[in-house]
Parts: sequence; C-alpha cells; structure tokens
Amino acid sequence: MKRINYDKLLMIPGPTMVSSEVLNTMAYPIIGHRTKEFGALLEDTVEKMKKVFITKGDVYIITGSGTAVMDMAIANTVNKGDKVLTICNGNFGERFSKIVEVYKGEVIKLEYSWGKGARPEDVKRILEENPDIKAVTVVHNETSTGVRNPIKDIGKIVKDYDALYIVDTISSLGGDYVDVDGFHIDICIAGSQKCLGAPPGISAISISEKAWDVINSTESKSFYLDIKAYRDRFESKKESPYTPAVSLIYALNKALDRVLEEGLENRVKRHERMARATVTGLEAMGIELFAEEWARSITVTSAIYPHGIEDKEFRKILSNKYNVVIAGGQGQVSGKIFRIGHMGEVKEIHILGTLAAIEMAFKELGYNTSGGVDAAKEILER
Repeated sequence: MKRINYDKLLMIPGPTMVSSEVLNTMAYPIIGHRTKEFGALLEDTVEKMKKVFITKGDVYIITGSGTAVMDMAIANTVNKGDKVLTICNGNFGERFSKIVEVYKGEVIKLEYSWGKGARPEDVKRILEENPDIKAVTVVHNETSTGVRNPIKDIGKIVKDYDALYIVDTISSLGGDYVDVDGFHIDICIAGSQKCLGAPPGISAISISEKAWDVINSTESKSFYLDIKAYRDRFESKKESPYTPAVSLIYALNKALDRVLEEGLENRVKRHERMARATVTGLEAMGIELFAEEWARSITVTSAIYPHGIEDKEFRKILSNKYNVVIAGGQGQVSGKIFRIGHMGEVKEIHILGTLAAIEMAFKELGYNTSGGVDAAKEILER
C-alpha cells in the first residue's frame, strides 16, 4: 500500500479527526456478533445513543454511512405515489428528493437558493395546500452550503399534521442542539464520522411511535434496510439482523462516552465558539461568507473565494504545503466556495492553524490579507 500522510489536519465537514482513545478501541479483539458479549455492547451503545438523540423512542445502529439511514427512512415509510415534502437548499436536501423518487414517491420540493435557510412558514403553507403529504424531510445542517435549518420551529408546525417529520442530523448531532422528542421528530438519522468524533461507516436512526404506525402499514422496499428486521432482532436477542461492524461499534461506544462526559450543552457551546472564531477570522481577512447570517451552521463554515483565486490550486497549497485539508464547494457552487469543518474533536489550535494556513495560501496566490488569526484569538481568549 502506498504510504499515506497521516499528519494532515482534517478540517473538512466529515470525516473528522478521531481521538486516539476512540481509535484504540478498534484494536480490541473481534467478538462474535451472536454472543451475549456483543449484545451487551450493542445495547449499551444504543442507550448512549438515545441520550445523545434525547429520545425515549427506539434507536438502532446500522452498519452503513449516513446515506444508508436516509434510504432506510424513506424505504420504510413511503409507498408508490405517496407525497413527500422535501426541503431543498443544498446537496443533501436534494439527496432526500432523489431517494423518494427511487421509491416512486411523489416529491413536492420546497426549494431555496443555496446559502439560504428554510422558512417554517413556507412549510406550513405547503402542508395546508397538501393535507395528504405523508412525510416532510429536512437536513438540519446542510454541509454543502454551511446552512443550519430551523428544525425546532419546523417541528412545531409539522406536529399538527399527519405527516411524519424526518430529520437528517448527520452533521449536527453531538455538535449542535438536537432534541428529538422536544422537536417532535419522528425519524432522526445520524452518522458516526461528523460531530460524534467516530470513524466513518456506521449510522443511527431513531423511530417515534407515530413513525412506527406508518412503518407497520408500509411495505418495506429494502431487504438490508428493513427497519422491522432490526426491531425484531434487537427486541428478541439484542442483535442486529445482519453482520455488524463490530470494531466500529466499539469506537462509536467510546466516542459517545466522550460526548456524554463533555456534556451536550458544553459540547454545543464549544462548537458555537469554534464557529464564531472561524467566521470572525475569515471576515477579518476580508472574505465574504456564503450562508446568510441567521442560518449559519456552527459545525461548518462556507466562504466565497476572492476574485482570481482558483479552488483546486488553493486547496492543493493548503494540503501539500501546510498539511491542512479543507473542502471545496459541491454541485452548483463547485469552485466558488470553500468549506471549513469545525466539528467533533476540534480545538482552538486547529482553528488558529487553519486560519494561518489560509492566510499564507491566499498570499501565495496573490491575495494579500492578514488579521484573521488575531481576530480569531480575541474570540477564543474570552
């Protein structure tokens, strides 16, 4: 295998940096996935996941990326011809629409320009116009644009209708405030590799009683992602129906320990502080932010390239010369914006190092700027 540079600072919107404490658990001996030992591990992981979701509902751990649980949410609730309102203001909101189309649902898109946040009043209007909508989907933290959608306020609206409320918190759970039961979320999904600070490849899904009523009357269109199979196996034997990623569950369990030890409130405050420092630093450099102010994410910041800066060359310098990895834009904003992930295990030194590298890379490409690090330090020193 070609040698990989393991020394790079990973400041993308996932996967994120993983602590050595979490990584070391993956060296534990493999145990049989049909044993009491694994059952105890899985049950413990589920209970910790419930605390992070803040739910009394059912939670299942799925071997697969976040897209697997997006797929699961739709495959188990949508029949051919069912209307689904999908809130689309970025790449992952669009992904929900594509999944609904795969399962032959009727997509009703609520679209916004990328960089704009969703408006709860628009959701209410469409639900009033379409009382037969079966589900509403929204991405809490749209990493493709750096936008945070107001899932609490949207939940207050959806709860008064028959529609299920399906929320993607893949890049927010464990970093931003999510209260599944308090926000009236019927199906909530999360991924391991973002704010939770675990390796990629595993995901989680929570199911409310209202969601179970719909699932029980809907024929699943998937074998591997049939949520009823996960329910039945977990309830009867504390197992998953198919071979799970044992080592990843070790890691997720330890990562959840770290989340709960820090405390959800403290963790959100830390992410807010890292976001403020990043935003303040970029603005001090004269960089225009992409997401509108009221809807800015606290786990990823998006910014518009100054005129004349070429995306790939800029990120190449950051990676090869300064060992800092950030993300470019996706879809319609590819080459126009860059994105800095500040989630999971991120600390002050990571923010300051990233901003310093960005300043130096910009100067190398002819955009003379400074002051970003000093401005960020003022935020972090408070």
